Amino acid sequence: MINLTRERNEMPQQDSAVRCSNFGEVALGFTQADAIREAMRCLNCRKKPCTTGCPVGMHIPAFIAKVAEGDFEGAYEEISIVSCLPAVCGRVCAQEIQCEQQCVHAENGEAVGIGRLERFVADYHAAHCAATTEIAAKPSGKRVAVIGSGPAGIACAGDLAKLGYAVTIFERMQVAGGILCYGIPEFCLPNEVVDREISALRAEGVELVTGAGVDAGRTVDSLFADGFAAVFVGNGAEVPMEMHIPGEELSGVYNANDYLTQINLNRDELPSAYRQCKRAVIVGCGNVAIDAARCARRMGAEVTIVYRRTLAESPARLEEIHHAQEEDIAFRLLTNPVAFIGENGKLTGVKCVQMALGEPDESGRRRPVEISGSEFVIPADTVVLSIGTSFSDDITANTEGVSTGKRGGIDVDDCGATSRPGVFAGGDAVTGPATVVAAMGAGKRAAAGIHQYLSKK
Repeated sequence: MINLTRERNEMPQQDSAVRCSNFGEVALGFTQADAIREAMRCLNCRKKPCTTGCPVGMHIPAFIAKVAEGDFEGAYEEISIVSCLPAVCGRVCAQEIQCEQQCVHAENGEAVGIGRLERFVADYHAAHCAATTEIAAKPSGKRVAVIGSGPAGIACAGDLAKLGYAVTIFERMQVAGGILCYGIPEFCLPNEVVDREISALRAEGVELVTGAGVDAGRTVDSLFADGFAAVFVGNGAEVPMEMHIPGEELSGVYNANDYLTQINLNRDELPSAYRQCKRAVIVGCGNVAIDAARCARRMGAEVTIVYRRTLAESPARLEEIHHAQEEDIAFRLLTNPVAFIGENGKLTGVKCVQMALGEPDESGRRRPVEISGSEFVIPADTVVLSIGTSFSDDITANTEGVSTGKRGGIDVDDCGATSRPGVFAGGDAVTGPATVVAAMGAGKRAAAGIHQYLSKK
């Protein structure tokens, strides 16, 4: 029976007054009854527009139909046909601009909670089904190196392992999972969720080497010399951008990548400046900025987000913005820093100007224009800059024959192949920062391309 309710079932969550003092997951997940009730809202449309909106082409109505029947393990099997990270994607994927945006219900109400159902199914499987050892595919006799253990690398490695390749992932950090571990706070994505997805990858026979970056020391050429028949580059795009304004060198000014990495991986041994922060200003309003602001709030700070546009232009997920507002994080919109002020080398405030929106720029958003004479100062002892990231040249600068585009991303064809035979790439290293599932899709396409390439050798 179809549930024609226009509103989706609410996700239970920690009370805002409580969660500001802990890093526990905010969203608590559906009960079985919640999941079945939400799944029954799916109309099982003939054209399945939600599937077209999914970068990996997940069979969405098929898995939701299984949930509606109470066959949760059957739903997990449907999801697993194309997705190797359902517990992750169900939590942090931007469904509202992908699959859920295409849902017919969204035309006159709220889309089916596809991400919430995916999370429920993955968590149910983890809680109720014993881990199994994957049936090993017939060995191909060929080895593939994957650089980076983020979503693109995980997806590529998993698909190649299923095809019988001996895959080794090289991760520069000491923990596996890439940005999933060091870039996303535990209140959005618990580390234990990432750990169990990594364990599943290892069960497929994938070797994972941490603390092993690929740069001028260990190069793509040396990987080929070590016997790897192909290399996939999935090292992301995580070089922080700077504002290039006075005072950026002051103690107390951080980039978001470093700030989140410290809190996510070293929370028990944080520098005193993190713990003693009283007033934090976060510059930017994307998902990373919202994450940094919510972390600072949990460290006990009074937090203000300054953003030169309005929330209508913000790239952050609406759900994350709502959570930040519930946590008493202030938003100073149409505001832009022009200098950081300090005393004795330490930050004391942020000098800002008011902005107005002018004509659209190349991104399609209206360009912010400074209002003359509108300067004011926000007192602060911490600033976190979250104004974007660019591409690392650790690999491209040390690898002959791999071409890049004007912005620095690696050039690839539709199969993920670069200009150098045997070298493939995907995810943020190609496109710049994008969604988890988009990176997964790129990793899967590259795995198919690598298989095609090696099958001919």
